[in-house]
Amino acid sequence: MEPSIFRYDAPFVLESGEALSRLTIAYHTYGRLNASRDNVVWVCHALTANSEVADWWPHTVEAGRFLDPSRHFVVCANILGSHYGTTGPLHVNPRTGLPYYRDFPPFTIRDMVRAHGLLADALGVGRIATLVGSSVGGFQAVEWAVGEPSRIDRLALIATAAKASPWCIAIDETQRMAIESDPTFGEPSADAGRAGMAAARAIGLLTYRGGSGYNRTQQDPDGGSLPHRAATYQRYQGEKLCRRYNAYSYHAILDAFDTHDVGRGRGGVEAALARVAARTLVVGITTDLVFPPAEMRRLAAMIPGSTYHEIVSDFGHDGFLVEHEQLNTILYPFVND
Repeated sequence: MEPSIFRYDAPFVLESGEALSRLTIAYHTYGRLNASRDNVVWVCHALTANSEVADWWPHTVEAGRFLDPSRHFVVCANILGSHYGTTGPLHVNPRTGLPYYRDFPPFTIRDMVRAHGLLADALGVGRIATLVGSSVGGFQAVEWAVGEPSRIDRLALIATAAKASPWCIAIDETQRMAIESDPTFGEPSADAGRAGMAAARAIGLLTYRGGSGYNRTQQDPDGGSLPHRAATYQRYQGEKLCRRYNAYSYHAILDAFDTHDVGRGRGGVEAALARVAARTLVVGITTDLVFPPAEMRRLAAMIPGSTYHEIVSDFGHDGFLVEHEQLNTILYPFVND
């Protein structure tokens, strides 16, 4: 399903002080906005996902699921800098008439959220009944709930954080190093840096799945034969990303992720989270290496009145994509209460 396109034909000033002369946002919707406009469930996506939630989050946009389109008006907008329609490095820089590539101006999580606020206004969405964010989508969700607390009624944060940790930043920097080691990165081409991005993706997957996930799914029937299944899996996943994404967007979004600090300019994380007015549900995953359960419990403790649940999974951070039955058991009552 092709995305809808929202065009904001005025300068969009970024946190850096630089500006985009115009802004395009790609988005998908499911279901219908009701007469009272109180059935909106807004999903914030992560990293290299697109706005088509039903495509990347299996068994969620279905009848009887927490993103039930017969009950809710489900919205997901593609993030700033991405490959899937929202203004990013492959869009034309009006100053040069050529794609931005590596010259795309730096942007932040707050910039992503402000852009989506413009889309929400254009769609006539004054209040969001439930805002859902997993992983870096959770970065956006917590930022939005702090920045516009009166807009969000319920907030579901899954495997995420209120601030990019040194551990997360180190993961991102290692991926950037892989991309930058590709001698083609920096060339004026949409295909530049692809080998580096493939390596970056393979690095990222180690943290997303962890040892328990790999050991469960990538065992060789005969350990003496080469190449090993785990090795071919790494190469396949890197090549798969290269078929659908570009290195300039990947690099720029990693930079943006590392700016995430909901407490910046607000007196620190705890003071910022005290602003959250939404009824909040925080969900951790037992084997998550990126956002470990202990950190998720601390996040829940800092949000007034929040509740905490945990998914049991061997699939690490990617458990939120895999364990859809457990996730629905937790989220369905919360979204529909």
